[in-house]
Amino acid sequence: MGHKVHPYGFRIGIIKPWLAKWYADRDYASLLQEDMRIRQLVAKQLSNASVSHLEIERGINHVTVTVHSAKPGIVIGKGGANVEALRTNIGKLTNKKVKLEIKEILQPELDAVLVAQNVAGQLERRIAFRKAMKQAIQRSIKAGAKGVKVQVSGRLGGSEMSRTEWDREGRIPLGTLRADISYGVVHAHTTYGRIGVKAWIYRGEQLGERPGAARTEPRESRRPRGRTSGRAAAGSSETAPARAPAPAVAGAAASASPEAPQTPQPEEA
Repeated sequence: MGHKVHPYGFRIGIIKPWLAKWYADRDYASLLQEDMRIRQLVAKQLSNASVSHLEIERGINHVTVTVHSAKPGIVIGKGGANVEALRTNIGKLTNKKVKLEIKEILQPELDAVLVAQNVAGQLERRIAFRKAMKQAIQRSIKAGAKGVKVQVSGRLGGSEMSRTEWDREGRIPLGTLRADISYGVVHAHTTYGRIGVKAWIYRGEQLGERPGAARTEPRESRRPRGRTSGRAAAGSSETAPARAPAPAVAGAAASASPEAPQTPQPEEA
């Protein structure tokens, strides 16, 4: 059986932060359901605003919802009308004070959720799936991604038999914990059924001390561990200075060799 793990959950607490920051003992289930309703409301109301993900932070008597979007102008609306309507609707779901923050995604080509949304939108407009995948991968690579993989599953092209197709460029090190990998799943609702779109984007290694720290270049390769080769061992023995022989003790040498010839003693006159 497969052992696939969600790339984001695999890295939480290592290089990725939590998307819901609160703690509860007794009301955990009700607060979790409230979080789910808030996320569903935002996804439905801002379906055309290129929303990648939400962050929900709870205090004693307030809830802070941070919306990460590539189109903050649509989220805010004319004169802030959309923001006020969204804040009012979220307030109906909870009995606490709601604070709404909007953060812009500067490079949507490096966000896997937005890339998957783009591919799904093209599939709903009856664009060939291979062309949509190729274009999405090329745009992400051009934006600076070190690896991109896009996968589509379902009745591709309206065929009777569903299948899975995927394309990749670069490398996707899913098993490397310090690898910053963005992952997204979006469903395309077509006339002949639902098509699932998955995207993985490798954005480099994140070597910060805390989750969410700035990404840097990969560290230099370490020295190889284990035994040294025979040539290296020989070279080390040649270069090592020779030890001086230990001085021999006369008494020990005599006792150690009993067969040594003994000199005759002269007779007394």
